[in-house]
Amino acid sequence: MSKAAFVQEALADFHTTASLTPSSRYLARAMVKALDLAKAKVVVEFGPGTGVMTRELLAAAPEDAQILAFEINTRFVDYLRTEINDPRLVVIAAGAETTAAELQRRGYARVDAVLSSLGFGLMPESLSREILRDLMPFLDKHCAFTQFQYLQGLRWRQNNGNGRGKVEFFDLRAFLGEYFPTVRTSIVWRNLPPAKVFSCRL
Repeated sequence: MSKAAFVQEALADFHTTASLTPSSRYLARAMVKALDLAKAKVVVEFGPGTGVMTRELLAAAPEDAQILAFEINTRFVDYLRTEINDPRLVVIAAGAETTAAELQRRGYARVDAVLSSLGFGLMPESLSREILRDLMPFLDKHCAFTQFQYLQGLRWRQNNGNGRGKVEFFDLRAFLGEYFPTVRTSIVWRNLPPAKVFSCRL
């Protein structure tokens, strides 16, 4: 999918893309490098979009790994299923909040790595917490979780469900720190806009 097509989709359905531009290969490499996939068997990806990071995951993952990619944008789901022909990739047309049910249904008791491109600052806090809370039982001290955030670090906080709200700073590091005792950060300047990568472990 071209960058122009991505922008068009983002403008039409921003709440599912959480970005106006696709991630750069530099951001994708930084996100994947922090996961240490040499021995990974089960990998989860949240919000693969057009597959920039998915392709990096596939390049780094072993031949017997399984990558479960959760995507709610139907156009991106179709694109991934058509354009990435790799038996290790399973594109699931559902939100990240369904991860626990999907893992249980497939007989997975744990995952080795999680790469998230979710726009935590754009979703209700209750949903963000539900996603991480339900994911935690499948993680252990050997699992890595990576997430990125654009440097401006803003989020939309809705007031009392009345459709009104305000833009405020979102301390994603502190939020992730409530679930992961170790959270390391790095900045990828060669991305538009520049992004901060959070590498998290139990």
